Amino acid sequence: MDDKLRLLIERHGGYITRKEIIGNRYLYYRLLEAVKSGEIIRLKSGVYCMEDAMAGTMIDLEKIVPDGVLCLYSAWAYYELTTQIPQGFYVAIPRKQKITLPDYPPIILNYWDRSIYGVGIVRRQIDGFEIPIYDMEKSICDAIRYRNKIGIDVSSEILKNYLSRKERNITRLAAYAKSMRIAGILNKYLEIQL
Repeated sequence: MDDKLRLLIERHGGYITRKEIIGNRYLYYRLLEAVKSGEIIRLKSGVYCMEDAMAGTMIDLEKIVPDGVLCLYSAWAYYELTTQIPQGFYVAIPRKQKITLPDYPPIILNYWDRSIYGVGIVRRQIDGFEIPIYDMEKSICDAIRYRNKIGIDVSSEILKNYLSRKERNITRLAAYAKSMRIAGILNKYLEIQL
């Protein structure tokens, strides 16, 4: 691989988009050669990465899934609320948004209504990437909301682990539950746990 191309990709955290080199024909040609030789992986149209960038546990989410927010199992694992291991990156996006996903890494999209999608988004530094992820309270509300899909035992485990933490914020949790229309269900779970 060309040294200039390697330096440019490394400066961008192991990823590069076609837009970032489109003005330089030489680098673009070298990029295409590196893709053919297997030194660089084409994630999706216009997004490329070096193979060793994929070795980390986190991806540059915003380049692969614009407006994507880590949710469900990925968020629960990040906050250490469950023993469940995510099968891929669980990502929430607005309901009508169209996304083309790469073959790798495994990304499980969740299409959410904007009223639920926009609640509780924070940015965290994970493996050198600044990643949008739902805060802990929103993640708890998601566990309650999807309790029948993930299993009552998993949602109970998540809530129990949350309640055992010092940094919990019950006021914020109640506000999110009210806006997501699950306040009654959350109250029942809280009565059982407390």
